[in-house]
Amino acid sequence: MASIPNPLSNENPNKNDTNPNNTITNTIPIFIFTESLHAILSHQTLIDHLQSSLPAASSTLQTPIRQSYSVSQSSSLLLMPSWSSSPSLPYVGVKLVTYFPQNSTLNLPGVHASYVLFSSVTGQTLASMDGTVLTLYRTSCVSGLASKILARNDSETLVMIGAGAMAPHLIKAHLSARPSLRRVIIWNRTIEKARKLAAEMSENAGFDGVCFESNECLEEIVGLGDIVSCATNSETPVVKGERLKAGAHLDLVGSFKHSMMECDDEAIRRGRVFVDNEAALVEAGELVGAFERRVIEKGDIGGNLVELIKGEKVGRRSSEEITVFKSVGSAIVDILAAQLVYETYIGKQ
Repeated sequence: MASIPNPLSNENPNKNDTNPNNTITNTIPIFIFTESLHAILSHQTLIDHLQSSLPAASSTLQTPIRQSYSVSQSSSLLLMPSWSSSPSLPYVGVKLVTYFPQNSTLNLPGVHASYVLFSSVTGQTLASMDGTVLTLYRTSCVSGLASKILARNDSETLVMIGAGAMAPHLIKAHLSARPSLRRVIIWNRTIEKARKLAAEMSENAGFDGVCFESNECLEEIVGLGDIVSCATNSETPVVKGERLKAGAHLDLVGSFKHSMMECDDEAIRRGRVFVDNEAALVEAGELVGAFERRVIEKGDIGGNLVELIKGEKVGRRSSEEITVFKSVGSAIVDILAAQLVYETYIGKQ
């Protein structure tokens, strides 16, 4: 059972806890179980929270470059800290992530994470939660928010490339952001995984009127997608740009190293490229490679997510334009997702 906050405190995460002598009281850290996290978060509420809070938070949060350490030839440890002293976001947050892609052979997720939230006023530990699930929600909702801004309003078909842990979250986020979607086609290198996910989504996703199916011919279905979302660990392009239909929106989630690449240069050349944050320009294999090969210049990037939300950069300019959104993740969206979870949890106590 999760620990309950100190009864002497105000139980308000945005205010200092004080006693009658005007001294700060001790706060008992809480552990938010994964079941509670699922109960608190929905893709729609997190998309809305990111859209409303990202612009202000991006100017007040300190977010050092993500630290990555090689644990072995294929596995990594990542540290993602951020902090703010703003009264509306008085937190320090750290996500600890392990990346073990070989876990697929063990029928285990390749990514595991924990998230710890501290007070930026006192440094006290406030809460710990499942960083793996938090990452699935925040990553998919960043893509959903980008889809809300960049995809066509009349988008009907979503092509989901990959059937791992991220895929159902991405599907739900895109469906939440674009209610016009009526068909979801899932592809995976192992077709049985795609079939299984399609069946699970049909039964449990909760989106009336949406058809979920699988298909083993990737080249055939890419051209059907009004939105094409990729969540793979591929080091060779799975999306060929020549196959994208006019007006498509391409969402690239999987790569975060130079060796990883989910689309080819033609997709980057044909599309107008946007990023979640500037780190994508130096981390994402699709973009780093395109810059090196002079497919595009850094100045050709259409803007980042905050600029799109604020209207400082123009998103889709026509119904025929192909848009590309590349995300690599950031500690900013981690702490905002953790804020929503923590404050909602405390509010229910």
